[in-house]
Amino acid sequence: MIDHAVLLLSLISGTILLIQQILRESERASRAGEVVAQIPGMRKITSRSSIRWWVAVSVMALVASIDPSAAQRPRARMDKEVEDATHHGAKGRIRVIVRTEGRQRRLLRETFDRKAGHKIRREMGLMSALAMELPENAIDSMSRTPGVLSISIDAPIQGQQTIMPITGTLLKQTLGVRSDGYTGAGVGIAIVDSGIAPSSDFGDRITAFYDFTQGGIATQPYDDYGHGTHVAGLAAGNGAMSGGVYTGVAPHANLIGLKVLTGTGSGYTSDVIAAIEFATFNKAALGIDIMNLSLGHPPFEPAATDPLVEAVDRASAAGIVMIVSAGNVGTNPTTGIVGYGGILSPGNARSAITVGSEDTNYTVGRTDDRVLPYSSRGPTWHEGYAKPDIVAPGHRLAAPAAPGSYLATTYPQLLVSGGYLRLTGTSMAAGVTSGMTALIIEANRSAFPTLLNRPELTPNAVKAIVQFTAFTLHDENNVTYDRLTQGAGGLNAKGALALAHAINTSVPVGGYWLASPVDTFSDIGGSVLPWSQNLIWGDNLIWGDSVFTNRAAFGQNVVWGDNLIWGENLVWGEHLIWGANVVWGANLIWGEHIVWGANVVWGEHLIWGVNVIWGENLIWGEAMLDALVPAPAPAPTTTVGVLP
Repeated sequence: MIDHAVLLLSLISGTILLIQQILRESERASRAGEVVAQIPGMRKITSRSSIRWWVAVSVMALVASIDPSAAQRPRARMDKEVEDATHHGAKGRIRVIVRTEGRQRRLLRETFDRKAGHKIRREMGLMSALAMELPENAIDSMSRTPGVLSISIDAPIQGQQTIMPITGTLLKQTLGVRSDGYTGAGVGIAIVDSGIAPSSDFGDRITAFYDFTQGGIATQPYDDYGHGTHVAGLAAGNGAMSGGVYTGVAPHANLIGLKVLTGTGSGYTSDVIAAIEFATFNKAALGIDIMNLSLGHPPFEPAATDPLVEAVDRASAAGIVMIVSAGNVGTNPTTGIVGYGGILSPGNARSAITVGSEDTNYTVGRTDDRVLPYSSRGPTWHEGYAKPDIVAPGHRLAAPAAPGSYLATTYPQLLVSGGYLRLTGTSMAAGVTSGMTALIIEANRSAFPTLLNRPELTPNAVKAIVQFTAFTLHDENNVTYDRLTQGAGGLNAKGALALAHAINTSVPVGGYWLASPVDTFSDIGGSVLPWSQNLIWGDNLIWGDSVFTNRAAFGQNVVWGDNLIWGENLVWGEHLIWGANVVWGANLIWGEHIVWGANVVWGEHLIWGVNVIWGENLIWGEAMLDALVPAPAPAPTTTVGVLP
């Protein structure tokens, strides 16, 4: 019997001798100005590094093909969906995202590309990953390949809209946005969705459009599903088709369309990641300030290893404000009882502004606003982070319909005369928040025109403004919603714009950066309501003047929720600890002892927004609510002046 170890060593030794000989020939030939070597079927090799690369690929393929110990190597980390495929001995095909060591991605790509049945769909440079389709029975061997760090499911993605009856809306008035105020001019919003259909409501403000369902090609704008057009209209429609009746929040903002969902409203995680990476690389060229992600999938793995979350975090670190819908899985569809822990990915990204949905009850005043039952509650499933960050109007909102799209043709009863469509969901709430974020950025940019090269508001600073100025919401019995339901509270555009306009970002870290007085209350619809004046920082609630000083926490590269020294003038409120040792309700333990997918059926059995199958071991309703610590009373209403 052949000794595989001896054979392997002999082959490697021979290969090394070949390398040395080729390198000697390389040096000789380069001095003579000759082509060094040409491998049949490959491009010419003209450098020492190219030779090393080719030989390294050959050695990797050689080792993988003859080394019998490969099956005993430790496996790379796999999420639950991928792990299940290996355990079930499935013989179908599976789409996965393979994260690699940065310096090994090129070698692995070449190796995998040669294997029968392996199809590389996309390469993602920012996170050093490959989107692949391969036989399910090949997962185990791939997980043991040197250089492979993790394998995640390339999860199907869908938008978060719900079909609801038609009623009226007073969107901008209830947010406190003046018709003669900020418009989002000069601010760019990237809509990562099903596309954007041209409309007079958008005019010439769709400044770029790329279709990632076809590989990321530049095309004319279109939307064969209709979801992205609706979200874009809520963010930045000008209401031209309705004579201004159905105007978006930032009617002069620019739109960059990044199509990742098909005509059925579905797509793949790898396409979303590719769009996010493209936008991050081309942030300046395309003028992207905000990215809207009104889509998601169940969190099959912790946020720390989730490829989609990583893409969101990297985009945020590059200075893009990431607005993400929380999800529409807040209730048991059979009983209608509200449940906790339904935040989707990438809404579980700490860097994102994760948005739940509220119902304004079609009044301008905010005292009758209610958080919708379907709106996904926190905490995040694996980590126990407090989410959502905010709630915003998302119920029965009208925005442009994409002519001939799936939603417009399948649900004609939802069409509004003049070319509009009414939809409900956290997708819509995220679109509203993206529009308001455009106004925040414009308000701050226009505040100090004489200060040249003044830094932009960072994504963390924008998030702090949104949370600090929010209104605390109450249910129909005047009971305050817990933080896992409403986050910091209801979106308050009037207050956020006032605060953004007062902040001078040129003030160094540690300095008081309000340049004008700010009232910590807002009058909307005749009701004067105090701001929440708190930030949800990781698993802590911070009270005090947290946003009146330029703090290290608002830095470009600071991850929201990290441990930082905030200062003595802040009050740490309720400690929102979620983890393995905290028991909530009767039987529910959050953390490592609960595996998403074991008792909650997600994935192929999940019909979004209609039939979510929940397990018996997830506690719903009162048992969970009784375990939550009520939110403390709001801080006293004050007027903050400018320090001398």
